[in-house]
Amino acid sequence: MVNYTDRIKELEAARKVLKNKKNRISLARLVSLAAAFYLAWTAYPQGLGYSLLFFTVCFGIFLKLVAVSADIQQQIKILDHLIFINEEELLIAAHQFHHRKNGAAHLPEQHPYAHDLDLFGRASLFQYIQRTSSEQGDALLAAWLLAPATPEAIMNRQGAIRELAEKTPFRQELQALGMLDPITFATEDKINSFLRIPPSAFTLGAWKYIRFAGPAMMCTLLVLHIYGTLAAPGFYLSVLIGLLFTGWISKQAMPFYLQLNRISAEMETLSVTLKHIEGTQFQHPHLRDLQQSMQSGNIPASGAVKQFRGILDKMDIRLNPLVFIPLNIFLFWDLQQLFALENWRQRYPTGVSTWLKVIAEMEALQSLSTLHVNHPEWAFPELVPEHGSFLSSQLAHPLIPAGKRVASSFSTEGTPHISLITGSNMAGKSTFLRSIGVNTVLAMAGAPVCAEQLTLSPMRIMSSMRIADNLEESTSTFYAELKKLKAIITEVRKKEKVFLLLDEILRGTNSHDRHTGSAALIHQLIREHAVAVIATHDLELAFMKDISPEQLRNYHFDVQVQGEELYFDYALKEGVCRSMNASVLMKKIGIEM
Repeated sequence: MVNYTDRIKELEAARKVLKNKKNRISLARLVSLAAAFYLAWTAYPQGLGYSLLFFTVCFGIFLKLVAVSADIQQQIKILDHLIFINEEELLIAAHQFHHRKNGAAHLPEQHPYAHDLDLFGRASLFQYIQRTSSEQGDALLAAWLLAPATPEAIMNRQGAIRELAEKTPFRQELQALGMLDPITFATEDKINSFLRIPPSAFTLGAWKYIRFAGPAMMCTLLVLHIYGTLAAPGFYLSVLIGLLFTGWISKQAMPFYLQLNRISAEMETLSVTLKHIEGTQFQHPHLRDLQQSMQSGNIPASGAVKQFRGILDKMDIRLNPLVFIPLNIFLFWDLQQLFALENWRQRYPTGVSTWLKVIAEMEALQSLSTLHVNHPEWAFPELVPEHGSFLSSQLAHPLIPAGKRVASSFSTEGTPHISLITGSNMAGKSTFLRSIGVNTVLAMAGAPVCAEQLTLSPMRIMSSMRIADNLEESTSTFYAELKKLKAIITEVRKKEKVFLLLDEILRGTNSHDRHTGSAALIHQLIREHAVAVIATHDLELAFMKDISPEQLRNYHFDVQVQGEELYFDYALKEGVCRSMNASVLMKKIGIEM
């Protein structure tokens, strides 16, 4: 496990060094700027040429120092992010993570298990494991939790996670770089829209020659005017014509500018993040394949994005009219940028989408590898082809702190097989079902699981645990549960490889109908060769083992009652529960029994 406290100290020391260096450069900038004006003034009596020479050299040094200072400032910002990342890890280790992004926007309105297993929202699995910076990374990590991967993808992710876990500086810097100006779907949409629109008419036909001939003519007129060959009236008339002509071009170029407005900062994030990935050597084939998919011709993907950002920065010069107007008149500035954009688009028509997918997957893998780093005792699950296998040792819920969680070993193998869990109120039945479900979700995403060992077959969770009515749809709790059970029965009949987790089924009806319906459902699941874990208070269901001894197995959670006090051990045991606590709880709230 990474010592986050020591890493914070190292980063703070590095930040202090950089800040001192930045202060020295700031002083040097001031000196060089003052020197530029002082030397230019003192050298003027010896000639204008000497004055301009001294000013140009000193001012050039000033500009170079400005660039170096900006680079150092970005390094300091990255270190600030790295320190924040490590401080966050300490909070998460202390189980203080409820302030983090919770992914609630990724929660579908209807889903086979997401609502029941607390995948998104406050105190959710997503909130605990998410280490992504971009919106694309958030969405991909959420997608991995919402749908099981193929066995091949799971094995690839497991190998990549193991390797990334050994590259803590790489992982954390990837996250820190992404935090500079996080990449959004809005920016991706802007770029994709730009890539789809037809090329500007100004990049076709004779405009290919005008882009060179126009600036050449205007610059020639300027030189002629400086040397007195072209009189002022003629020069100013040509400037006015150039202003009107290039202004008309700029008006036509405005839609392209607006299409790509305000994405330059995110392109810088994309460029430095791609460069970080490009500069790292990977061993696992999946990571190397991701790296290889970033190739974009003769220059690396980071270089291509840097070119694109350079074009955008040049387009932004229009925001400074004192600089833009002369450049546009004498160099046809907007026309040059239209050609540059079109050339870039022709070279990289699908590049940005590919590069963003690589970053999203790297961020999602980084999230799961951090989980592995923080919990090295958790196991990577093994996959077996036979449907219905779930063999676990010391399985527990990953969101319960280590000092409080109680682990249990549980196995089910082959089909059909129904595991029936009886037990007292608050004894741990629902938590155990969620432990199975959440760990299966992690396993099917390629992540380590909260268990000493887990072997399972590739399968998709379907659950009916947390049922709520819907006033908007005039749906009662009972009808909402029936809709869930109908979906489950449909999948089971289609012989889909699903793992069912059912908690207190048919709770919304009377006890007789609930027992009759529950027994019928269990018989049907057995006939359809289903695999299910069912928690219930209905002890009569446990006697169904006498009818189907090979297909049904009983487990329970119990409670010890001493006087009016209850003691839970939250440990899964075989057999039927014989101790109940409802009467004790009712007495404690004042119901006279």
